[in-house]
Amino acid sequence: MFIDFEGIDGSGKTTLSNLLAARLKRLGYKVAHAREGGELQSPTARRIRELTRDARLLEMCPRAEFFLNLARDAQQLEEVIAPALGRGEVCITDRYLYSQLALTGGGRGLKEDALLPSCELASQGLWPDLVILVDVDPDLARLRKRLGKLQSGRAQDTDSRKGLVGAGLAVRVREAFLEQARRDPQRWIILENNDQPLRVLEQRLVEAVVARLEGREQTVQRLVPAPALPLPGVATVDDVEARFFHALDGLEAREPQLAAWLLNGIPGLPAHQRRLAYAERLPGLVARSLTGLDDDTAWTLREVLAASVPVDVAEGLGFVTSPRSHALRQRLYAQAPEAVLAGLKRQDSPEAWALRERGMKDGHLAEVLVGLAGVDGEEAWVVREAGMQRKLYAEVARSLGGLATERADALRELLLKHDRLAVLKSTTGLETPLAVGLREQLEKKALKLVLRSLTGVDSPKAWAMRERGAPLTKEALDSVDGMDDPRAWKLRASAARRWPATVVSSLKGLPLVAETRALLDRVLEEQAGKLPVLRNAYAVVAQARALEQAARLARPAVETSGTELGRQEA
Repeated sequence: MFIDFEGIDGSGKTTLSNLLAARLKRLGYKVAHAREGGELQSPTARRIRELTRDARLLEMCPRAEFFLNLARDAQQLEEVIAPALGRGEVCITDRYLYSQLALTGGGRGLKEDALLPSCELASQGLWPDLVILVDVDPDLARLRKRLGKLQSGRAQDTDSRKGLVGAGLAVRVREAFLEQARRDPQRWIILENNDQPLRVLEQRLVEAVVARLEGREQTVQRLVPAPALPLPGVATVDDVEARFFHALDGLEAREPQLAAWLLNGIPGLPAHQRRLAYAERLPGLVARSLTGLDDDTAWTLREVLAASVPVDVAEGLGFVTSPRSHALRQRLYAQAPEAVLAGLKRQDSPEAWALRERGMKDGHLAEVLVGLAGVDGEEAWVVREAGMQRKLYAEVARSLGGLATERADALRELLLKHDRLAVLKSTTGLETPLAVGLREQLEKKALKLVLRSLTGVDSPKAWAMRERGAPLTKEALDSVDGMDDPRAWKLRASAARRWPATVVSSLKGLPLVAETRALLDRVLEEQAGKLPVLRNAYAVVAQARALEQAARLARPAVETSGTELGRQEA
């Protein structure tokens, strides 16, 4: 039997396919996995895959990508799948030609009828006996994928070619998969992977596959394990805290790493209570979840965790600048120099430069450059010149982030031939002629990065680009984070059903006034307890409350200062 697992990135298909292979082997079946451990078993196929993922190949058109993907699958079929089936083994693969139809047809917009003849040629008439579509909410899949990157040590700010299109691609590909399953219900089984323990999913999957292997009737197309029960009633701003932590505590029993990571940047006592509970088991994720937090509990946790996970503590400092942060960075440098140096963005203090000079002496030029983003001045330009001499082009480009000077744009011009995407990222928030021209040039090739580079930009061209991008991908909404502009509110309202979690997230930094509350309540009601929406809504509410509390605490000090001044004048 030939079994194929399909699903969007982050759906869990690789994990589940490997679990199925292991279980079938224990049951006595001879099993071959064409992508065991997530790696294509054909060396030639692996080389082809590298081409399709290379984000530098911006000019690769959808047709070329399609034929390369077909070549990869044809090679897997020739070297791995067909021989295994010839030996009478159960052969499992993670992705097959259905993925190419979903990506190129549903995702890229080519006509499926035009793609099918080429797929037939690549398949040589061999199609899976059973296709298991691991279906998941794209927002949840994206969170899992980002967590996976973090845990595997892969850079968080790198993108594959698919990733450059934006999050909307996964939505369109998922819709295409579901349509394929609808058209061929005898071949496809849909396994939902949203809110169930892995062991439950594995058991349901094994039962369904063994039934097929034994020739027993299997009429159920969709395997939906009983979902976790949300709190009764409709979620609102007033009870979003209780609902989020109810959902988070349920998630912690199933996916503790994801639960810890979802606390990232959330202030307040309830979040800190969970961090304390997770700290012994998941110290690195807890340390990173403190990003941007500057309260006493956050600092106590950092002090406790610094010895065991120094890199994560350094990464979790974010843009916090205070005497405490300077002292901690100095202590962490010996164990985590790269993370400390890269975290000095927008810091031009003597303490920051002392660390940079130390890093230069220790051979960490690349990380010093990354941490120079937003820093001008002659010292910074000397370091950039050293980076150019060492051909650290991507790092030099990153060091230009936030700089809108003619000198910065002149260097960007030189860097374009080396790394256009790094240069594009460095224009985030800028409206220089170079930034505008580069966005127009790359809009159709790297829409996600183009839209993200518009963060905070308020110009007619920026708003027009957001309006074009919003129907296609969520990053148009990412670019209006914290913006209190009528056009931002209009964009949020129109995109609330398509990109609910991102619309909610874009409200961070805004006060909980009537307009904010109304949009939050609307999305919470429409999305019926979806975890990514609950998480982002609570983050907005918690941050707004923290800002309100800080303002209240500052007010008496200001009033006291004013009273003293009045007495002196009297």
